[in-house]
Amino acid sequence: MKKFLSKLGQPLFHFFFAVSSAVVGAIVVSWPLLLLFTLLEKTYQTVNLTVGQVMSNYNQLLLYLVWPGQTKLQMSNLPTSASAAAHFADAKNLFILAELVFLLCLALSSYFRNYKKPLKLTQTQALLLMLLPIVVMPFALTDFDSFFRVFHTFFFRNDNWLFDPATDPVINVLTEGFFASCFAVGGAIYELYLARYLLKK
Repeated sequence: MKKFLSKLGQPLFHFFFAVSSAVVGAIVVSWPLLLLFTLLEKTYQTVNLTVGQVMSNYNQLLLYLVWPGQTKLQMSNLPTSASAAAHFADAKNLFILAELVFLLCLALSSYFRNYKKPLKLTQTQALLLMLLPIVVMPFALTDFDSFFRVFHTFFFRNDNWLFDPATDPVINVLTEGFFASCFAVGGAIYELYLARYLLKK
């Protein structure tokens, strides 16, 4: 039984480490990605702001989403409706959970590497875990809008994520291309985390 739990526990550990790394990595990269899309798509003109103002407002949103001590969302130039605020609060809970899982996995990985045996992952286990997101990849690539809807239906129990541009102009800045790029970065980080175990003998 102990051997079985060990074999099951280590792949689960690496799965959660890979997923949380993907989320944290996507959050970090989202800033330069938004700057890029703001410039390329000229979304700052849609909301009648400068590029600097758009990024300043995103800084406020991002700080709210990732920092536990920030309990109130207030963007200087972009109003937020009650339903949008509720959605951002739900998203914040998921982001904080991902951050906690990432830090816990990081600490456990360091502990086992230095004081115990490293938490290993076989090539077969790594390959199987790498195949998981590939199942949905064709769907996400061919119809990201539908994928995005399914994703939100799975993780959120309401439709607060359906923003009205008239009341929540931030959605004019957080475009489909931006979100698709964030998902792509997260997916790449997940795959790269596991791919390194395919190279180990």
